[in-house]
Amino acid sequence: MNVSSAGGEPVTPEEHLSRPPGVAGAAALPADFRAFHQLYREAYVRWAEIHLGSNADAEEAVDHAFEQLALAWPTVLSQPTPEAYAWRVVKNRTIDLARRRGRRPVVADVAAFETHDLRTATDPIDELETSLLVYEAINELPDRQRDVIVLRYSLGYDAATTARILGISPAGVRSTARHARRRLRQVLGLFEQEVSRDG
Repeated sequence: MNVSSAGGEPVTPEEHLSRPPGVAGAAALPADFRAFHQLYREAYVRWAEIHLGSNADAEEAVDHAFEQLALAWPTVLSQPTPEAYAWRVVKNRTIDLARRRGRRPVVADVAAFETHDLRTATDPIDELETSLLVYEAINELPDRQRDVIVLRYSLGYDAATTARILGISPAGVRSTARHARRRLRQVLGLFEQEVSRDG
């Protein structure tokens, strides 16, 4: 969403959206769009970074998503659940960027392999293999289940926040998490303890 500054030079979405009312160009975006951007951008970037493995790529994908949302903002607001519509746009832009980079978007939380538990494990290789199996299994979940697991347990959002990000109900998040956990337990037989919190 490149809009022009008073001097005619393009500004980034962040620069534009951070401008206070009354600054040249600040009125170009509706207030409700700016509020939506402020509310969801951080969560979108955190999610995209897990799938792209790069904060810069995540920010690029999310900014492209917001560009698309801004151009179609009246359509977004006319949706039964604008958050669900926006989430699909963010996911599509993340997938598009991964393809342009020649990668498949997957859960790739390398930091999970550098935790205190791994460094102090009796058998670090076994711990690493288990972690890899868990992430492999998460990648094989259906989209909605994978989104809920990543938002709830990788990024640490509670059920209400996860619901708001995805544009579904908190009950829907809890139900989806239960199904995902059941599926992961079937595949791994060891995941119940790590993802047993709910609510």
